[in-house]
Amino acid sequence: MAEGLSEGKSRRVYLVLRDRILSNALAPGARLPNENDLARFHRVSRVTVRRALAELEREKLIERRRSAGTRVIYQPASKPMTADISGVLANLTEMGELTSSELRSFGYVPASGPVAEALGIELGQHVQRSVRVRSVKGKPFSHLTAHVPEQIGMTYSKDELATQPLLALLERSGVQIERASQRISAALAMPDTARALKVRVGSPLIELVRTVFDRSGRCVEMLHALYRPDRYNFEMDLVRSGEANALTWAPDARINGRGKRARKPRAATNGRSAS
Repeated sequence: MAEGLSEGKSRRVYLVLRDRILSNALAPGARLPNENDLARFHRVSRVTVRRALAELEREKLIERRRSAGTRVIYQPASKPMTADISGVLANLTEMGELTSSELRSFGYVPASGPVAEALGIELGQHVQRSVRVRSVKGKPFSHLTAHVPEQIGMTYSKDELATQPLLALLERSGVQIERASQRISAALAMPDTARALKVRVGSPLIELVRTVFDRSGRCVEMLHALYRPDRYNFEMDLVRSGEANALTWAPDARINGRGKRARKPRAATNGRSAS
């Protein structure tokens, strides 16, 4: 974020313009309105606009030239990864094929309250904890913290987790994965996460908490994931369903996030899943 700007008007103008650039509403090469027009639109002074533009230029999002005006020079590293939100487990296979993973941490720790509750174990009971950073074309987009019951975590090593997907290792241990539940929210980048994802402290991130269950209903993994919104998207296709007088929107199980017929969600068993 703009560490040189206060919490006042300049920062607000900066955040609005930055969001439009990073979301591609202002595409690379697009011309920005002049300072007078921006000042009128945002109802601020030209000095305020100039400070916001200076910060955007410092971050190499725009280029200002006296004769040519101001244009967007930010180039996204690559097309954002897209996840079909209705295919929780099936989507992981494709992600594993397109991305790489770096294991940052591996060990056994006492379960905190939220982890113990999610896994259905006693508070303080040891669990296997790992931290991974996933990248596409060398650009980090996700920070993944996984907790697994100790007895399952003991079936694989640090070296194996560094080279193989976690879901594949869980299934190798005999776990029969059946379903998952996930919650999506928003979070701000803390210092460690910001360094790993190469963003500024306080940058907005997509937050996902996923719990994975086996056929007996036992929780076998709790995943806390943080994603860069400029490099990762969630999508869902919907259809109208219900009675004529009470139609509602519901997920379309036939279509995935890319307009193709979706496979029935299942845990990948070919060793290429991404979790």
